[in-house]
Amino acid sequence: MKEEATSALLAYDTTSLNIKTWAEEDRPREKLLLKGKAALSDAELIAILIGSGTTKLTAVDVGKIILAAVGNDLNELARLSVKDLTKHPGIGEAKAISIVSALELGRRRKETAAAAKTRITCSTDIYNYIKPQLLDLPHEEFWVILLNRANVVMKKESISSGGVAGTVADPKMIFKKAIEQLASSIILVHNHPSGNTKPSAADITLTKKMKEAGSFLDLPILDHIIFTDSDYYSFADEGLL
Repeated sequence: MKEEATSALLAYDTTSLNIKTWAEEDRPREKLLLKGKAALSDAELIAILIGSGTTKLTAVDVGKIILAAVGNDLNELARLSVKDLTKHPGIGEAKAISIVSALELGRRRKETAAAAKTRITCSTDIYNYIKPQLLDLPHEEFWVILLNRANVVMKKESISSGGVAGTVADPKMIFKKAIEQLASSIILVHNHPSGNTKPSAADITLTKKMKEAGSFLDLPILDHIIFTDSDYYSFADEGLL
């Protein structure tokens, strides 16, 4: 990260003028007021968040450096911690907190939009529904989605949170939550931070065990989704349920 920030810094002219000397329509805050938020670049929006740059870099320059270090990918930017961001020139703890907070608000907005009653009809519905909870996570989490007889989501529940390599899902806890909610069926979801959608041997074993227990309790497992930020694996789609 530090080397990337240094390289990005060298890519910009360190004699950048202060934003106050720019034409009014080119200053981020004024540009937003004059032309609307959609007219601003990602770097300009970051500039508004951090407020100021350094003695040699404008706030927009700093925004460009931060974005360049993550390949101009906002999803990668959302993964950065306060500590990661403070490695960039001109970014102290307070400015880093502002960036992290803004990105978290964006994530919660997606979560709120998904909170309305959702009917699950396919694996893509599951992926899109659970995305706000699992997107950008650096560790594994295991969730269950509980459905009624019409396949409408009743509730989603976090079962466990683990490390980068795995997390533990207790079948007893999963079925306990489903019975308490009087659910009619269950969907299992966990993420792979590595981006690899291929199920592990443990994933396959757990799915088989859950399917057998669900049949006995009349609580069918409709699917098990392995989530990554850009793709997913569905046990049901692959004929393994």
